[in-house]
Amino acid sequence: MTPRRVQTVGYLVWHVSTKWRIAVDRALKQFGLTHAHYLVLGSLSEFSRGGARPSQRELADFAALEVMYVSKLVRGLERSGLLRRADHPDDPRAFQLELSTRGADLVERSAAVMRELFHQLLTPIGGRTGKRHVALMRTLEALLDKADTLGRPNGTRGPETSRRPPRRVKKRPAGHTTRSVGSVPVGRGVA
Repeated sequence: MTPRRVQTVGYLVWHVSTKWRIAVDRALKQFGLTHAHYLVLGSLSEFSRGGARPSQRELADFAALEVMYVSKLVRGLERSGLLRRADHPDDPRAFQLELSTRGADLVERSAAVMRELFHQLLTPIGGRTGKRHVALMRTLEALLDKADTLGRPNGTRGPETSRRPPRRVKKRPAGHTTRSVGSVPVGRGVA
């Protein structure tokens, strides 16, 4: 006999999260992406929608991922030709990021699949437009806001300061230029 689910919020959130991640990974497999890859690409698309050129740190904060993990993902996505990174003009320790044309197209196609998947996943609560969805979103936002304050001095919120050591700046030959960086849409608004 299979034991009953443990009736605690933490247990249920963990299991929903795990099942949804599996469903997302399966849906994204056709694009050669993992959930983490999609989160970085979609967040970069959303973040840079207005023409912003986020650093890896800004993207990590926006996507709620560790900076070192984003750095690893970005290197792989750059090798795959889905994004470009360039030295940040104001911070020699940072890179600016932009989607490549191929990356922007992949975000658009995969976001359509993700919207359909989340439509299916949210059907039990009336879909993405029902009152239960709105209530769930408010509840999750409140829980995230509280979680953001845990472990911070006096319960304050906001991004932590960078723990990344300064990158050594290489002297550049005269006439050296850096690539520019850009934008595209999608990401957080998918679910």
